[in-house]
Amino acid sequence: MRNGVRPKREMMPKRVEVEASSGNVFADLAVPGPEECLAKAKLVQRIADIIAERKRTQARAAAILGVDQPKISALVRGKFEGFSIDRLLRFLNALGRDVEIVISPTRRSKGPASTSVALR
Repeated sequence: MRNGVRPKREMMPKRVEVEASSGNVFADLAVPGPEECLAKAKLVQRIADIIAERKRTQARAAAILGVDQPKISALVRGKFEGFSIDRLLRFLNALGRDVEIVISPTRRSKGPASTSVALR
């Protein structure tokens, strides 16, 4: 104690363990069907980006996509559980985007083939 005042304790930072990501947060969190979830998330993100780029309201976007506004609200908030990949692809077409599906041999020597979405 100095001059009746206790010195502040210097806090030692706590050790935090960090685990490297597999590149798929859904797989890291053990979500069932992680590849499909990641593919949907990428498609939904692109849909939300297009809506934002065009400065569309959710109501206007809903009219373009043929759904009600609450469904657009759910999509832009990342709630895509009730949407199939096929439906998301149709949304992209309705927003004026071409969708190209490429099928190729697996690059892995062992293990199952995979599904992915690449955005341009």
